[in-house]
Amino acid sequence: MRVIIQLRHSNQLHAAATEALAFEAAAPNITGPLPGLELDHPYASTQIPKLLPLQPGASPFALAQPLDYSLEPEQSTYVVRGRISDDQDAQRNTLAAAYADPNVVGVFADPVIESCPNCPTGPVGTSKDVAKLLNVAGLKAAGMDGQGVFLAVVDTGINLAYLASQNCNPKLDAARSWTPAGVGTQPGAHPKNHGSMCAYDVNIAAPKATLLDYAVLLSQAPGATAMSGLLSDAVKAYSVLLGLINSMPAASKALVVSNSWGMFSPAWDFPIGSPGNYSDNAAHPFNVIVASLESAGADILFAAGNCGRDCPDGRCQFGTTQPICGANSHPKVISVAGIDIHKDRVGYSSQGPGRLSPRKPDLATYTHFKGSLVYPADAGTSAACPVAAGVVAAIRSKFPVSKLSPAQLRTILFKTAEDLGTTGFDYDYGWGALNPKALMSALKGLKTAKTASTRNGQARLTRPGKSGKAVGKHTGMGI
Repeated sequence: MRVIIQLRHSNQLHAAATEALAFEAAAPNITGPLPGLELDHPYASTQIPKLLPLQPGASPFALAQPLDYSLEPEQSTYVVRGRISDDQDAQRNTLAAAYADPNVVGVFADPVIESCPNCPTGPVGTSKDVAKLLNVAGLKAAGMDGQGVFLAVVDTGINLAYLASQNCNPKLDAARSWTPAGVGTQPGAHPKNHGSMCAYDVNIAAPKATLLDYAVLLSQAPGATAMSGLLSDAVKAYSVLLGLINSMPAASKALVVSNSWGMFSPAWDFPIGSPGNYSDNAAHPFNVIVASLESAGADILFAAGNCGRDCPDGRCQFGTTQPICGANSHPKVISVAGIDIHKDRVGYSSQGPGRLSPRKPDLATYTHFKGSLVYPADAGTSAACPVAAGVVAAIRSKFPVSKLSPAQLRTILFKTAEDLGTTGFDYDYGWGALNPKALMSALKGLKTAKTASTRNGQARLTRPGKSGKAVGKHTGMGI
């Protein structure tokens, strides 16, 4: 079984995390002899910030509350990865030894994460239909086109040459992109695949956004395929994104992160209730770093998944348990369900409740249309998620985090959604279909109210709580 080992601070681990050193070179024996644990030494350690509740005495893992975070080395923890036996008796021995080691904070599941590809049936409508439904012309007229916004596509990688052949020419910042160790292709030149579809779909509403190619699902870790990776690679990718957003000027900070992937099988996870569980555990390092990135100012979107009751993906192995789990159900992210251009829920779109936050999915957006032609249809919640991410990036062109926090933007998105299904929130559509026209109207009113209150000397609209900047001296993040 693949696992993530969370360790307390040491100078060696911090050096491995911030100076891009291989763990083997920096700290080969940091955990001492743990029977049955095989460390993945080439995986450099990754710094996990400490979550800081703004309410005194509150649990840092009550993720729905406002949170800050600290990157102070002594307050941080560090994760490495490895393998333990699949035999339950052997696992118990290894875990007992790990938790007896004073350096070990926890041992967590490192499940396989996979993209949510399209259903095999034909498309409904086209990307032009989607653009019309999203009021892209109105967004563009208002100067909302993604200009000045970083949009990270966390997936199988982007192929710019293929996108150009489909009359899609996004700007990509290769220097700020990230590729897992061992992958031979470079950002923007990865094989045409699922990630290129996602890049096409974010471009519908945000053609001027600067794309970041985070090819997490191209991981070369043992057992990975061209469409899967390990959650530990996503942990590392998010640590790089955290370093990036902390380097942005406060006045213009804008980062949107699109994630069209998730976990399909609980067999890769520790059981629910185990301290190492991922699906239902707010303390898992990836769920912690997701909260940290949102607190820093990022808008994070996840596909709700393709395990809906009517037409589930064949890989879904959740049985009667809730399929929206782990970070896909995080209260700090926007979990995106799928509807077609007629605003009917597509049968594979996963229903709530979610695991970390029961009110999931949050919103529904368009999918199953003729678009990138990577597949016959840009489909699955894989397409719905980047479609929504493009709208968020378009809004951020005029409303950076200094004007509107991620939590505030989520609230407005939910309040302006077009209600579908039962009245109010429901587990099929969330709050309803993303509604850019109503959203723009609400933002216009917000801007007018803010200008008036500022002119009258009253309180300005600010992000609730602290600024989201790292507490204490920022030491940087790296791989």
